[in-house]
Amino acid sequence: MTQKRSTIKPVVFQGDLSDEFFDAYKKDDRLAVDCEMMGLNPRRDRLCVVQLCDSKNRISLVQILPGQKDAPKLQKLFESTEIEKIFHFARMDMTFLTARLGIHLKNVFCTKIASKLARTYTDKHGLKELIREFFEENIDKKNQSSDWGKKILTKDQVDYAGTDVRFLISLEQILTEMLIRENRFAIAQKCFHFIETQVELDLLEVYNLFEH
Repeated sequence: MTQKRSTIKPVVFQGDLSDEFFDAYKKDDRLAVDCEMMGLNPRRDRLCVVQLCDSKNRISLVQILPGQKDAPKLQKLFESTEIEKIFHFARMDMTFLTARLGIHLKNVFCTKIASKLARTYTDKHGLKELIREFFEENIDKKNQSSDWGKKILTKDQVDYAGTDVRFLISLEQILTEMLIRENRFAIAQKCFHFIETQVELDLLEVYNLFEH
């Protein structure tokens, strides 16, 4: 399956969305979301960028400023039960959004969890592998570990961040069809609901709770 590359360039905002993008996003029933951080420790590392893409391929990057504690427009979108938020590895992004901005996400779909439940013919469930299989496109991940805390992002960083959310809504549809076909959609939904609890456990630094 191939997807035509969007010609719409990502728009970068400081601190929160503009009123125009907020109004457009809240009318959609799906939003693809991804985050970029300075590291993987939510107590130590800063949340730097939140990327969003809607069903019309409108992509925005919100730079989270040093010391910023909230983002009201992002919070309203992410806590809405009317909009499905689609992540790849939702657990990490949700942990940072909760720890850094006090956002408690509702109505979440995680393409990584969906892939692990649906694509049991492989052990490769990274976003790069999913995009290669379903869209026959190779994405460059070299900017994944770059300095996302800088004041002005490079063109490569902006392009990379936009690519990370551009495919997620289509992936959600593909993986949902696979989960339904394999009779695993119900268990996937239970897993998605549990992510919020898993985030709470992660922030409490309680790990391996269900092991002996």
